[in-house]
Amino acid sequence: MDIRNIPQIKNTEADNFFLLAGPCAIESEEMAMRIAEHIIKVTDKLQIPYVFKGSFKKANRSRIDSFTGIGDEKALKILAKVGKEFGVPTVTDIHESSDAALAAEYVDILQIPAFLVRQTDLVVAAANTGKVINLKKGQFMSPESMKHAVQKVLDCHNENVMVTDRGTMFGYQDMIVDYRGIPAMQQFASTVLDITHSLQQPNQSSGVTGGRPDLIETVAKAGIAVGVDGIFLETHFNPAEAKSDGANMLHLDYFEDLMTKLVAIRQTVRQF
Repeated sequence: MDIRNIPQIKNTEADNFFLLAGPCAIESEEMAMRIAEHIIKVTDKLQIPYVFKGSFKKANRSRIDSFTGIGDEKALKILAKVGKEFGVPTVTDIHESSDAALAAEYVDILQIPAFLVRQTDLVVAAANTGKVINLKKGQFMSPESMKHAVQKVLDCHNENVMVTDRGTMFGYQDMIVDYRGIPAMQQFASTVLDITHSLQQPNQSSGVTGGRPDLIETVAKAGIAVGVDGIFLETHFNPAEAKSDGANMLHLDYFEDLMTKLVAIRQTVRQF
């Protein structure tokens, strides 16, 4: 997929990796705008093509009392406002076939969660909107098997599809990134590495997912060195108070430093 096909995408001439980043979930308009403004200042400075990410609802929760959202249309309207006011594309994940047409009215990219990427009806509904599709690799799937999910999108006459690796289950409570999978998936689609979800520690006895944010820089650097097309990460100005996935988020204060290092690595890798 040519990232220039993403509406409103900027800085494509810089030959940098592209970035999907933002909060895990839309908690309020103020938080979304604050995070977007900070990220956009950095990505414009470093000439990184950028897509704002935010979930309009969280359907995959361990506990029934976990935060699921502020209301579907309310959150989607916030995503649309971010896109309009800052002139950037937006992405959100969908969980049911009926979500596809609704979310497509507000965002530029529809993301299929890893747990649901084998759900044919969901993938087809997303592809038929004509939007760019981001397919998260199932934690239980081989990189090579993702070509079948990609083919479902292509068979709907939609060529704007990318895949995102978000780690592979390693036992019950840990994830690993097999970097051999990056070039394997690049054979059939642009490939993104989801840094923060790859560092989740799921299935905790508390019912709240843990994480290893101290390893974000390590995993991100390795991904850029391997040659990923894009990076995905979740960030927040106060991860400890985030309503979803705070345990593995990057603190917004560390964002510019990390991006500066990744751009430098990318430039070095490109020389070879």
